[in-house]
Amino acid sequence: MPWWRGRPVCCPGDDRLKAAVIGAGTMGRGIAQVFAQSGHDVVLTDMNQEVLPSALKNIWDSLERLRKKSLIEEEPSQVLTRIRTVKQIDEIGQNDIYIEAIFEKLNAKMDLFRIIDRIAPKSSIIASNTSSISINLLSTTVKAPGRFIGMHFFNPVPVMKLVEIIKAERTEQSTVESVVAIARGLGKEPVTSKDFPGFISNRILMPILKEAMLCLQEGVSTAQEIDRTAKLGLNHPMGPLELSDFIGLDVVMDIMEVLYTEFGEERFKPPIILRNMVNSGMLGRKSGIGFYRYGEE
Repeated sequence: MPWWRGRPVCCPGDDRLKAAVIGAGTMGRGIAQVFAQSGHDVVLTDMNQEVLPSALKNIWDSLERLRKKSLIEEEPSQVLTRIRTVKQIDEIGQNDIYIEAIFEKLNAKMDLFRIIDRIAPKSSIIASNTSSISINLLSTTVKAPGRFIGMHFFNPVPVMKLVEIIKAERTEQSTVESVVAIARGLGKEPVTSKDFPGFISNRILMPILKEAMLCLQEGVSTAQEIDRTAKLGLNHPMGPLELSDFIGLDVVMDIMEVLYTEFGEERFKPPIILRNMVNSGMLGRKSGIGFYRYGEE
């Protein structure tokens, strides 16, 4: 019997996990990093093989920043010895936990989970890092939905403490307890949620981001003044427009679309300004331009 079925305790040096992370973008490489930092073995892959070298470089840079701030003791090179990359998903092998961290498209995620279900041992946990898609719906792709769960990390993963743990109707309580223990072993603070659209965080956040965008769209004020108001008056660490750029405007729109479809409420409908920006390739930090411009003096 694997350790999580009878003893939901996870900490480095006690139970060293084998973790597979599928998706080597911002979230996937961050998840791979925190597992490796905590002493676990990680296999990382992506449908686009070309991003794997840059993912490792980004992980090294992140680790080096943490080391310089004395937030980790290990050398980045030592942590990276616990991460290996593979070019094909069929090569990820048998692991204790599989975490999906690809883009927010339902069909792509469901296709991926069908593949994972064929590879994963019956004793393993299968988790999705989705920020808005139904865990119940995704769980229908696996033969044993009791081991399926939502494990929603926040960006930047190495820094942000919160992990949302989302239980589907058929998720076993032992799976919930195990994933909560795993999250705590990574130095995170888990919160549990039922499977409602947007879970907790995005259900609260998306209307805030939308209202900020509408203030800009309607000419109430500038992006800078809207963000200053949130930071100085509401004590937010980042303004809502700055945060939207940081998340990625395409990701924000995808989440709003899911919430609008599920709830059918106007408060979640993506505003015209967001649609126009995404359709023109203005995606925020990752494209160099969103509500602000990046990469310039």
